[in-house]
Amino acid sequence: MSQALIAVSILWGFVFIYAVMATMDFGAGFWSMVYMRKEKTKATNIANRYLSPTWEVTNTFIVAIVVAVYSFFPGAAYSLGTVLLIPGSMILLLLALRSAFLVFSHVADEYRTALTIISGITGILIPGLLISVLPISHGEFVDFENGQTLLIGKLFTSPNEYAFIAFAVTSTLFLSSILLADYSKVSKEYDAYKVYRRDAMITGPLSLVSALFIMITLKNEASWLYTKMMDDVWLLVLSLLGFLVAGFALYVPKDKYGVKGMPRIAVIAITLQYMLASFVYGKAHLPYMIYPEVTIQSGFTDPNSFRAVFASYIVGFLILFPGFVYFWRLFMHDKKYLRQKT
Repeated sequence: MSQALIAVSILWGFVFIYAVMATMDFGAGFWSMVYMRKEKTKATNIANRYLSPTWEVTNTFIVAIVVAVYSFFPGAAYSLGTVLLIPGSMILLLLALRSAFLVFSHVADEYRTALTIISGITGILIPGLLISVLPISHGEFVDFENGQTLLIGKLFTSPNEYAFIAFAVTSTLFLSSILLADYSKVSKEYDAYKVYRRDAMITGPLSLVSALFIMITLKNEASWLYTKMMDDVWLLVLSLLGFLVAGFALYVPKDKYGVKGMPRIAVIAITLQYMLASFVYGKAHLPYMIYPEVTIQSGFTDPNSFRAVFASYIVGFLILFPGFVYFWRLFMHDKKYLRQKT
């Protein structure tokens, strides 16, 4: 395996982890807004309880993505920075706005409703903007002959762009509702569990339809990518199987406590499903970072710099990974936090 391939694999790993964690995080903010007037189910309390400690951890990975791009692919960083200047600036603005409101929501009780609404709205807008990076990288919307200019008008008249946005929104709601269902069950908040289980059963099929829409539009607008993805169609079939397993886990008969569904199995199956699908997409995208001009080889850093950065990533991973595992175990197993009354 070449150094450039190792580097892009690390980068894609960061992207996948952030994509899964962020969709759950953003979706929790949206559900908190939706159910803030329905106190009986305690669905908003569950969403806020999940959201409070995780949004800071999630933002760690977007920093890791930016650092990885500039460390491993400085030659491609200029092209990516130029092309993504407008959408990237909008994403940073919304992230800053959302983070500020999440912080102030804990100290300004009289404005908590407004703060929750802002968090919920930005929690849906940000995933749509983030995923816009993928259609841009397909090359159809970049004018390389005039200084690598992003063709905004062409981008936002593309069916493929809206297919990706629909997928981002529905996946955000689907992943977050499954995780919140699992978190509700662990917390023994069964009214909230029923709400989020129902939401997962609604948004799941919508996410699948939007994924199919992506493939249909991709065939017309980026045939080079579609053809290469079809070379690994069996992995896409396995990905679909993961979706079916998750659906079955939500429909299984009631357990001894009278609660229907196994959300933990659904969370694992869906995560594996997205992992397989993202692997097929990422593999098909190689060697291009922006088709057809920017490749992982053309933008790669000096080999000596790569070895130094790679070593620092290994050390950092060895330090941080146990901390993340410990954090997650505390978060999912601390009975006092899980079952707090307010």
